[in-house]
Amino acid sequence: MNSPGGTRVEPRSGAAARSRAEELVTTLYAQFEGVLLAHVLKLTGNDRQWAEDVVQETLIRAWRNAETLVSDPRMLRGWLLTVSRRIVIDDWRGRRARPVEVELTGDDVALEPDRTEQGLSRMVLADLIGKLGAEHREAICETYVRGRTVREAAVVLGIPEGTVKSRVYHAMKILRRSMEESR
Repeated sequence: MNSPGGTRVEPRSGAAARSRAEELVTTLYAQFEGVLLAHVLKLTGNDRQWAEDVVQETLIRAWRNAETLVSDPRMLRGWLLTVSRRIVIDDWRGRRARPVEVELTGDDVALEPDRTEQGLSRMVLADLIGKLGAEHREAICETYVRGRTVREAAVVLGIPEGTVKSRVYHAMKILRRSMEESR
């Protein structure tokens, strides 16, 4: 490959390119981490965790593009700020495109009358399962809670299939009896 001055420029070897990329990212982090973090904190509404993730992603992109980046610090600073802004924008768009994740609390369940009984039943059942012996509880958790077949539960628990069936049967019998007593 010929350069503008007419001299031939050889492509960097893989190891040399990796070394340059690592040096560049280390230098970028040392020089621009504070400025970049402050910039991104403003963009993310002071969400520090998100801002740190954006800074990390920005530096990863710098590392991936090390061969094409200009060494002038002013150009690098501008590039980093632009890339980080675009990452935040992409994150915002992605969050708007997905439904909002909401974690229900005990109070939220109580606000919905049709689910109140179901919520109470789950709480009572969880309490009753907690009172089972360890062997019965493991069998119930593997089959009903995790949805495994008897064969899969046997493999996970390291016991014969017949033992899993027996433990589930007896655990269900204990749970039914306890549910009747709690009414």
